Amino acid sequence: MSNTETIFEVRDLNVTFQMNRGQSRVVRDADIDVARNETLGIIGESGSGKSMLASSFLNAVVEPGVTTGEVTFYPEDGNPVSVLDLSDSELNRFRWEAVAMVFQGAMSSFNPVTKIRTHFRETLQDHNRDIPAGMDRARDLLESVYLDPERILDSYAHELSGGMKQRALIALSLVLEPDVLVLDEPTAALDLLMQRSIVTLLRELQAEYDLTLVFITHDLPLLTKLADRIAVMYAFNIVEIGTTDDLLYNASHPYTRALLDTTPDLNVPVDEMDIIEGSKPDPVDQIPGCSYHPRCPLADDHCRSEEPAMMTVRNTQESACFYYNQAADAVPISAAPSHSPTTDTATDGGDR
Repeated sequence: MSNTETIFEVRDLNVTFQMNRGQSRVVRDADIDVARNETLGIIGESGSGKSMLASSFLNAVVEPGVTTGEVTFYPEDGNPVSVLDLSDSELNRFRWEAVAMVFQGAMSSFNPVTKIRTHFRETLQDHNRDIPAGMDRARDLLESVYLDPERILDSYAHELSGGMKQRALIALSLVLEPDVLVLDEPTAALDLLMQRSIVTLLRELQAEYDLTLVFITHDLPLLTKLADRIAVMYAFNIVEIGTTDDLLYNASHPYTRALLDTTPDLNVPVDEMDIIEGSKPDPVDQIPGCSYHPRCPLADDHCRSEEPAMMTVRNTQESACFYYNQAADAVPISAAPSHSPTTDTATDGGDR
């Protein structure tokens, strides 16, 4: 991917925490590019490192976490930005003006004793933006996410439903016109209908505001409705990446295939659903070789002694597995999630 196409480039990224029992690595040697105007999905089990990887895009891993490696942002006009080398003041501008993040749990993102209007005004003021013009944009954004601007601006967070809070937070994240929006489990606390509405809404916002989206979730069926490409994380690293169709119909890492096969299906009884046998890896006591080998039906001595690098499977797909060409036979998939786009309409959310 050339720099004219790339908006983010991540190389040899590691995130570590020092714990009483040793150093915990919660992102390991991650390499990934994000293309301008694409939607990149990042998926994996809870605790796989998804949120830490996403936070690294903004150098926002909280202390005592330590982020090393290279994270480069390529603005459409201007010089490349080394994100991990930015000063505190530069980071403050970068995090809102170039890249914004919507964290998990909209309620905790708003000050409960401050009206939504004040959140918008303070954000604009902190970045030396014209307040009247910025508030006009805020009203346009709130309308874009199917909310009544004056009602929302004059409300406290506790007066809004979960879906309304989440959409107000998305509008707030866009008020400074960032190029990239990173969303960390933005639908986790919402019901199924509102989850689908948020996905529809994000597609509309992406087209209207020329956005690049990075969407982090553990909900694979939801992600397939939105993502152009999907990166699969296991044991704090990316083990497979490709287009959504690549991963749904030609997944080549045994973990990806197992993940697809454990996706909930309303047509399958609970007692007949597959699970991934074994335990998730420990961030401190990391095993030699391929991190998935204790749970993998293809594992042999080679896997137990050497960690596989990412290998090109096809033009748009890479997999960190020595035996990627045998994965389909070893881990058959009974039913992959549908990739047909959702057609739900994002509404004002009612009392959801």
